[in-house]
Amino acid sequence: MKKLTLLTILFCCSLGFVNQAQAQENYTEGPVWVINYYRTKPGQFDEYMKFLRANFAKNVAKQKQAGIVVDAKVLLNPTVSGPDDWDVAIAYLYSDYARLNFNQSTDDQLQKIAAEISGERNKERRDERLDTTRFPLRDYIRTRILREVMLKP
Repeated sequence: MKKLTLLTILFCCSLGFVNQAQAQENYTEGPVWVINYYRTKPGQFDEYMKFLRANFAKNVAKQKQAGIVVDAKVLLNPTVSGPDDWDVAIAYLYSDYARLNFNQSTDDQLQKIAAEISGERNKERRDERLDTTRFPLRDYIRTRILREVMLKP
């Protein structure tokens, strides 16, 4: 009886592995997107785009050189459907989930890049200046983390 119970348990457990293995047969896991969604305040869209051009573009170029991100994009939503909908999304592409877990070395690289671009070495003053510049231009809506997959032929 013990042998039959043990075999039944092993069989049931193996069914769970089969389902997961079958799902993996259909696709290969790819890079990870982190997408931040924002809603620009009325009349501030062009100012926010200027802010992004002056700060985001330079920052991303240096992050790519340092190998922190693979790519980054600014996406626009032309069909805003309500006050809680987004009109600007900022997407960062990471090679995998592990790159999202910034360690001290990566954080140090990010701080060095921010200091180079802003010309301000003091993190608190730099953050305060950026916050007072960007917060009047837009409101944060949400962040989504998405895994890209490649379907197998």
